Parts: sequence; C-alpha cells; structure tokens
Amino acid sequence: MKFKPSIKPYTGPAGGWGSLEATTRFVLDSKQTLKNMRNLMRVNKARGFDCPGCAWGDDNHSTFSFCENGAKAVSWEATRSAVEPEFFAAHSVSTLQQQSDYFLEYQGRLTHPMRYNAETDHYEPIHWPDALALIAKHINGMDNPNQIELYTSGRASNEASYLYQLFGRMLGTSNFPDCSNMCHEASGVGLKQSIGVGKGTIRIDDFEKADAIFVFGQNPGTNHPRMLHSLKNAARRGARIVSFNTLRERGLERFADPQDPVQMLTPKSSPISSSYYQPNLGGDMAAVRGMVKALLETHRQRLAPR
Repeated sequence: MKFKPSIKPYTGPAGGWGSLEATTRFVLDSKQTLKNMRNLMRVNKARGFDCPGCAWGDDNHSTFSFCENGAKAVSWEATRSAVEPEFFAAHSVSTLQQQSDYFLEYQGRLTHPMRYNAETDHYEPIHWPDALALIAKHINGMDNPNQIELYTSGRASNEASYLYQLFGRMLGTSNFPDCSNMCHEASGVGLKQSIGVGKGTIRIDDFEKADAIFVFGQNPGTNHPRMLHSLKNAARRGARIVSFNTLRERGLERFADPQDPVQMLTPKSSPISSSYYQPNLGGDMAAVRGMVKALLETHRQRLAPR
C-alpha cells in the first residue's frame, strides 16, 4: 500500500459514499474481512462492545452503530498484519520517527516483546522471561512505589485496564495516568472550579430539545462522526447551530448521512451550521465574553422596572 501523502480538493459533504468507500477499504485491508464485518455488527450493542473510535454516547442501537472512524479502529485492532523482529532490525527508531502515524499503525501488531537498544537505536527482541525479569529488577529497585508511573491508553479494554490497575495497587501505588489526562486534565480542573463538576453536563437527549447549539473548537466530522447524526437532526427541526473553529471543517458545514437512503441515492445533504466563525487563536474566548456581556445586558433590561 502506498503511504505517500495525497491531498486532493474536496467539495462534497462529509459522510456519504466517501465514508462508505473508506470503511470498506480498511475492512478489506485488515486481512480479516469476515471477522471484522461480524465485529462491526457488535459495535455499541447490548451484547457487543463499546466502539474504540470515540467516546460519543449511544442514543440508539441501530443496525450500524458505528462510523468510518470506528470501523478503522476495529479493523486496526483485529488486523492480521504482524510486525516481526525483522522489521525493527531494518528500521531504526530515528527512521521510524520520520514516518507518519498512519504508516506505523498500518504495519500491524507486535509478535514479540521488544527492548530498545540505545547503542544501535533499534528495538531488539527479548524473551518473555528475560523481559519480565528486567521489569521486576527495575520495580524492585524503586525506593517508593509511587516512583512508578503506570501509563496506559484510554482505549485499553476494561479487562486489560482492570488487571493493570490491580498490578499497580498490589505494588502499592495508584499512579495511573492515561492518554485522556493529556487531553482533559486542564479543562477538567477549570470546569470543576467553575461549575463544580469536571466534565460536560449535557446529555445526548439535550440535542433533541435544544433551540441553539454552540460548537467551540470541535471537529466532529474528524474525531467523532456519529455526533453529526445528532447535529443533522437538530438542524432539521430548526435548532440554530453556531460553530467557532479556526479550521473550516466540512462536517460542520454539510453532512450526507450514510444511513439515509434518500441522501445516498441523491445529491442531497443536510446543512449543519447556521453560522460559522473562524476566530484567530484565542479569539473564541473574546467571543464567549462578548456573548456573556450581551446576555447580562439583556437580563438587566428584562429586570428593569417599566
């Protein structure tokens, strides 16, 4: 498969046949086509598993409760492509650092435990007993269990995460940062100081009732396309969607729902944002302050005696 970057102008809506084509291509490239098709039928289902593609909630359980991103994530997890030790013998870490994330992901899954050799700048295979003994040596050499940082992925399975935290607690530490800390720690602290809770307070069904929806710095078409279904339905019933984003993302402009037969068989698509603003970096804060000022002024006018 070619990994040379290719960027072409695109004037169509987000979703549509383009997303179906990309989904099909990734499922086929996984080399486990039938298995991954069955896996996708279990995504976000009662007896299935949560989609590893994003954290968007489940408002319903349709036949296809996944998007292009989810299909890619499932295919990557279940791929038969394998990264043998020979791959690392042929590629130094410095060389791999020059490659794209896409290239690295596409190589497949590790088949052996690997140890980095700083002298050669290569990962080298190590037998499991030796790897476990090396880990034990470093852990036992710690003065305090809290010197250990048990970093993990926010996309790890519940079972793997449970065993990982149990291992840490048996060692005597609860130092379990994961990748979500890098994304949300600052906003979580700020929100807790402001409103008393460190996360958003809205629910999925709020999108069905809101008269106005404000989207700040969010790229649903790229990061969590299933949100576009909720935005499409809100826009259709007359809710005004106002987007603030330095990037003019197509998903916030127009969306062709791959699960809508009319939109798939015709050139039709749904407009999303009724207003789209592209402030300079940091300009969204000025916009929010202006909105708050206008709301307070309107509130004062309504309270004023007549």
